[in-house]
Amino acid sequence: MSALRELLPDLGYEDVRTHLQSGNIVLTSDVSAKRLESELEKHLAAELGLDIQVLVRTRNQLADVIKRNPLGKVADDPSRYMVSFLSAKPDPKVVRELAKIDVAPEQFVVSGREIFAWYPNGFQRAKLGKVLTEKKLGVAATARNWNTVTKLLEIADA
Repeated sequence: MSALRELLPDLGYEDVRTHLQSGNIVLTSDVSAKRLESELEKHLAAELGLDIQVLVRTRNQLADVIKRNPLGKVADDPSRYMVSFLSAKPDPKVVRELAKIDVAPEQFVVSGREIFAWYPNGFQRAKLGKVLTEKKLGVAATARNWNTVTKLLEIADA
């Protein structure tokens, strides 16, 4: 993360901040989210040898994720409440198939390009972990717990 934090300002990105060691970056850019994803992927490959897909949310999109919070009334432990950020909306057929799967007491809601998932008993033996995979979803995904999601908005607003 320190190499990434040092690289991005040299490439013209401003206000670069990172959070934790899991690829959370907050920065200022004038380019669209899609273009930023592409640019960052190219830079990460060329400069750091990392071949990874980048998923970007704007500050306002992140605020909207927090505002939607469809499981906020039941998800009382933010470390067990996850948001999976998706590269695109999953196919409606996939969403319908997912809805048929019994994962109780776990719960999830597919909402646009995010999946909100509540793991009341933790992640170790979670049924959802086997269900909410990129292969089954048909789109790239990266998950963050609610603490991280809210902290990223706090950083963006600082």
